[in-house]
Amino acid sequence: MSQRFQAAPSGGSPVPPQQRYQSPMPPNPPPGRMGYGGPGPSFPVQRGFPPQQPPNLPMGNNAPPPVGPPGPHQRVPQPGFPSGLRGASTPGPGGKRAQDVRGVVPPGVMGNAPVKSEFPAKKKKKIADKILPQKVRDLVPESQAYMDLLTFERKLDATIMRKRLDIQEALKRPMKQKRKLRIFISNTFYPIKMPSDDDEGSVASWELRVEGRLLEDNKGDPNTKIKRKFSSFFKSLVIELDKELYGPDNHLVEWHRTHTTQETDGFQVKRPGDRNVRCTILLLLDYQPLQFKLDPRLARLLGVHTQTRPVIISALWQYIKTHKLQDAHEREYINCDKYLEQIFSCPRMKFAEIPQRLNPLLHPPDPIVINHFIESGAENKQTACYDIDVEVDDTLKNQMNNFLMSTANQQEISVLDGKIHETVETINQLKTNREFFLSFAKDPQTFIHRWIVSQTRDLKTMTDVVGNPEEERRAEFYYQPWTNEAVSRYFFTKVNQKRAELEQALGIRNS
Repeated sequence: MSQRFQAAPSGGSPVPPQQRYQSPMPPNPPPGRMGYGGPGPSFPVQRGFPPQQPPNLPMGNNAPPPVGPPGPHQRVPQPGFPSGLRGASTPGPGGKRAQDVRGVVPPGVMGNAPVKSEFPAKKKKKIADKILPQKVRDLVPESQAYMDLLTFERKLDATIMRKRLDIQEALKRPMKQKRKLRIFISNTFYPIKMPSDDDEGSVASWELRVEGRLLEDNKGDPNTKIKRKFSSFFKSLVIELDKELYGPDNHLVEWHRTHTTQETDGFQVKRPGDRNVRCTILLLLDYQPLQFKLDPRLARLLGVHTQTRPVIISALWQYIKTHKLQDAHEREYINCDKYLEQIFSCPRMKFAEIPQRLNPLLHPPDPIVINHFIESGAENKQTACYDIDVEVDDTLKNQMNNFLMSTANQQEISVLDGKIHETVETINQLKTNREFFLSFAKDPQTFIHRWIVSQTRDLKTMTDVVGNPEEERRAEFYYQPWTNEAVSRYFFTKVNQKRAELEQALGIRNS
């Protein structure tokens, strides 16, 4: 095979091409030891990674001119071969090349070390990388058990992903559960104290306390250990005392929630007096999300008294569907019946107008009213209990959040996935080795011949060779009619080059 030398850029030394395939033999083999292919070049090793196209190197000023006529026969000088043939598996610019038979020796065979990139890119692992090739499954029937586990894993992953999506959708909606809040209203009377030597004395007074706690239905539930403050259930609390006893300016005790409010376990009111007092306690629950009280007419029609805005709109839509009030031709319109017409004051309205028309019909919810009697002169503490229904966050919501945020097993699963990928990759490499050695053992002469032809074609692709190197090796190629003109052009170019060098050396300039 003829040798080809690649031209170096102007002003530089010859640049060796990027070496992609290393010889399995060391550069200087010890005496008495030859390469795999005998006295000729050592048997090359072909890598299993995709080829990289080398950059186009410019022609230098001192490069020899091309031999042959211009056009399709123009050739680019090529580098000499290192130890062993080199090649790539990239098809040439002419499209898909003919199928060839070649052996692929992965890293680790015949003492070859893998080539490490300066910036190794982390290969993205795919599910397809876990699948064993069909040939391996045919050779090892026991591998079908692994494929069955892989199928089960895919089904399990799909089920878990679907459940995670369902949980994410469920968390977007408010998850509430009703609990009983027990309110304790107690009052204590303090009689008058006469002054003495040690004490100044005090007037008669009473003290009112409003406290409460959630009743624990599930005592074994760990989430019930988190105690919630009593004031966190309410938006405001108003205690109205007897106006005749305490006057118009001092008969109201109010508490309203603000952004800076600190939660407390109860409320305490202390006032002087020795007479019986009637008081009214108004408690306004803090609904999350906000709830509204419906207009009495709409509440009777929909059967909803106090609810959130989405629930009210859903109930109204259910009423419209049940009574078939949607216009048959213009589907965005609703034909009001006599009840809706009285409530909304219009015979027809659009769907988009429903939220706006509902606003005047939604009112703040009614407060919880508790009437309490404070009896003066009672020596013992008097307590009254009231149970009310409140909505609290469902404990299942916290468990769902913990499930979505949990990463305890993700690292372990990732490590096991990595081991599976490495094992399958090793099996694929061993399968490639087996095919290589089987092909060589079956017909060594044909295998090596086809392999060399393939490497030659790959070398031509890597170095942008123009022409057919296999034909150019033979003498008949140079007896064609164009050789006379090619030789003439070659000598003409060489003479002009030498003349220019001589003129430059003698300092002669063309006028």
